[in-house]
Amino acid sequence: MRRVDVAERTLSPAVLKALTYWPGVVHAVEPAPADLAVLPPFFNDLLGELPWWNSRWRVTQVEPAHPREVASDHDRQKNRFTEVSVPGTLGGDAGQALPFFARVRFQDDRLLRFQAKIAEMVVAPALAEAGTPEPHPFGVVLRKLMDNRGVSVTELARQTARSMSTINAARTGWHNPHPVLVREIARALGIPEADLAAMAGTASATTTSATTEPTSRPRRRRGGTSPFATTSDGTPRPRGNDHPFR
Repeated sequence: MRRVDVAERTLSPAVLKALTYWPGVVHAVEPAPADLAVLPPFFNDLLGELPWWNSRWRVTQVEPAHPREVASDHDRQKNRFTEVSVPGTLGGDAGQALPFFARVRFQDDRLLRFQAKIAEMVVAPALAEAGTPEPHPFGVVLRKLMDNRGVSVTELARQTARSMSTINAARTGWHNPHPVLVREIARALGIPEADLAAMAGTASATTTSATTEPTSRPRRRRGGTSPFATTSDGTPRPRGNDHPFR
């Protein structure tokens, strides 16, 4: 199965001008106004390519973009792409409205990445192939740390007195990093424990318990104020037809 990928397309001159219109940024010369009306159809087309998207929900309004990274050849800020955030509103056909935030990365006129935040839900490109679970992001960090130090899975397993399968599961992101394992890896790699715990997202867990990783569940909303319900295990589940997801 392949991933659904809305990137790798050419941006029209009008869309590109709207994405690079930043009136909130100080300019040497005041930029000419851009037609932001081209952005809602652009975002709706991207969202409409998602097979589970409810087409009754559409981006109805946007505000000027905010630059997060800017393409530059400057010696102290070399960057090949530009990334902007665009706030707006998502509306349903029954008059519902949800806050919408798009994050768009592009190089010249080529779209590289699109992410949408709808209310409290984030729709972003997956790291793994369709039909497979998403790896924990700590796996990428651990692989880089090991590679930079020339430490193999076998060597790290020996230094931490762990099995090779445990180290490999952490390195590939298959398992969530446990605070105790993170502490052992930090010692083996010569990294401050607090620093590695912050990278792994276990910093708070290390201060509350050395052996038990706390779990948390998303708070449920009452009174039907959210377009997303949750199952008994906390998994988001849409309700009826009043949500953007089919």
